[in-house]
Amino acid sequence: MAVMTLKETQHGTVKAQLSDILLHVSWGDISREYFGKSGSWLYHKLNGIDGNKKPTDFTLEERVKLKEPLVDLSDRIRRAADRV
Repeated sequence: MAVMTLKETQHGTVKAQLSDILLHVSWGDISREYFGKSGSWLYHKLNGIDGNKKPTDFTLEERVKLKEPLVDLSDRIRRAADRV
């Protein structure tokens, strides 16, 4: 079974990539609505350490899935801004 991983040096961590919006998004809501998991699950993924203090990261599938709520949120913000 082949495993695909993204190297931190090539792409940076997900948290670093999201640093511009990190404090402005409700990550708990995204975690529940899009992943069906608790807010702490997503925070652990973003911080790179799971609940047992072991290193963790987003799988490629999870990274792709995380894009969906970010695009959805950006679209909703754009529509709201256009209505102002």
